[in-house]
Amino acid sequence: MKLARAIHFDESDQRVYHSPARTGEWCISGGFEFSNWSEADLTGKSRQAFANGWLGLETFGRVTFVAVTQIEQAEVETLAQTLAQHFVEFYGAPSPEAALPVARDELAHMGDLCDDHAPNTLLTVLRELTEGGVRETYSMIEAQEADLEQFAIHGSLDE
Repeated sequence: MKLARAIHFDESDQRVYHSPARTGEWCISGGFEFSNWSEADLTGKSRQAFANGWLGLETFGRVTFVAVTQIEQAEVETLAQTLAQHFVEFYGAPSPEAALPVARDELAHMGDLCDDHAPNTLLTVLRELTEGGVRETYSMIEAQEADLEQFAIHGSLDE
């Protein structure tokens, strides 16, 4: 199975999110966090998290870019348990056991998003509020194979 990990190219996520995800942590869309939001909730850093943030599954912080990679099934189950507990602590689920199927569905949805992409493909999310609720669209940036010339330093040792 494939899932996605948080990736940072600069420090901007540290400034635009209340709680930024840690580089390398597993991520899901996390759009459920915004299911009862209105336009009034979309200000400042909260707006940025809503508009473009993936949800990290260790810190429960947000990140702008994720990269597709392989994950072992045992890791997926651990993430499901962690997410189920998060649902209990932050969203009022009655128990981890009751929340576990929903957590597994969230991970399966992310797995479906990642499955058709090669490792290291970057994904972004864009959310908007509609009459019917939150709408998410996803974009991908394919990994480019680097040519050695891109990294070679040209010159002479005689200079």
